Amino acid sequence: MNSDIREKRRPENAELRRKIDRLLQDGDTFVKQNLGHLDIANYNYEIEEAMEELSLEREIVLQLIEDYVIQILKSKIAFYALIHKLKKDILEGRALDYTDIKHLAHKNLGVVRNLRIKDAQKILEEMMVEENLDYLRLYAKALEISAIKLNPLCAYETLNLIAVKNSL
Repeated sequence: MNSDIREKRRPENAELRRKIDRLLQDGDTFVKQNLGHLDIANYNYEIEEAMEELSLEREIVLQLIEDYVIQILKSKIAFYALIHKLKKDILEGRALDYTDIKHLAHKNLGVVRNLRIKDAQKILEEMMVEENLDYLRLYAKALEISAIKLNPLCAYETLNLIAVKNSL
C-alpha cells in the first residue's frame, strides 16, 4: 500500500497532474482564443442526452466515455505524428496527402457522434476538411482538452501509462 502512495507522488506524476490541471483551467480560454469560430469554449457534456438517445444506463455510457478518452489521447499522438510528417513533406517538396489525418478524424467522429459529444464533433468535422497544418495542431490540442474535461482521472491514468510505455 505504501509503495502505491509513493508511486503516485513521484515528481513526474506531479508534473502530469499539473499539466492536466492547467489544461482544465486554461482549456476554454485556449479554445476561445484559437478556435472561437467553433463556439465550443464553454461546452459541458450532457451525459443524459447520450443515455436517453442510446437507451443505455449511466454506467455503460461512463465506460464508453472512458474508452473514448483513452482513444482520443492515443489519437492525439497519432495526429501530431501525421502533422509532423506533412511538415517534413513540405520541407522536402513532396505533395501533401491529408488522407491519414482525415481517416483518423473520421474514425473518432463516429464515436463522438454516438456519444453525443458536441464539442469534439465540431473539432473533428473541421479536422476532416482542414489542410492548414497550424490549424490542425490547434484542433488536436482542442480535442485533447475536450477529452480531459470529460474524465480528468481517466486522462491522467492514460497519459501516465503512455509516458511509462514511452520510457521503456
